[in-house]
Amino acid sequence: MTQAVPFRVRPAAVGRDRALLAGGALAGPLFAASALVQGLTRDGFDFRRHPVSVLSNGDLGWVQITTFLASGLLVLGAAAALGRRDTGARWLPRLLVLYGIGLVLAGIFRADPADGFPAGTPSGPGQISWHGGLHFLAAAIGFVALIVAALGAARRAARRGERGWAAYSLASGVCFAAAWVALIVRPAPPTMVGFGLAVAIGWAWVTGMLWRADHGRSV
Repeated sequence: MTQAVPFRVRPAAVGRDRALLAGGALAGPLFAASALVQGLTRDGFDFRRHPVSVLSNGDLGWVQITTFLASGLLVLGAAAALGRRDTGARWLPRLLVLYGIGLVLAGIFRADPADGFPAGTPSGPGQISWHGGLHFLAAAIGFVALIVAALGAARRAARRGERGWAAYSLASGVCFAAAWVALIVRPAPPTMVGFGLAVAIGWAWVTGMLWRADHGRSV
């Protein structure tokens, strides 16, 4: 019978790493708050029709670009701190690195205008530019990394007998994956809204996982 590796903190890096983990835990609330405020205040944006990524366009596009970059860098810092801790799961920080890189690249490579946003953009999905294609690729890298991380954490938690965290991690990963596939298969207002909620659920899982790490609990 395989025993779970106990969670141990390396004393020399406690202060710095706790700050990085706390910063990573704040990345999700920062991203969600920024997207919500922009979505409710920018002319022509509709959560039922537009992904948050298109907020990178227009005169205020720099706000969403900055949000992608800041949240991605915070996640990368947290991944570095997590990697220096003896968690017994070396793959988890690496998946978090991929998620952070996906966010940073999503900010560097701007999504294309679509379906009437920003104002003056024709209706419909529009043409995909080179940077729009790279944005989708970056998002896919981040999404897959997040889903695998949540499902892997669920498996480890189940082995430790932590049923609550196992169930939460499993539900988060499955919900995100299902919402993403549904949006690809049938892009429509219900699936667009569902995917937006799934993104929030994914961020909530990241926040919870890093909070656990920051407080010395197994992830």
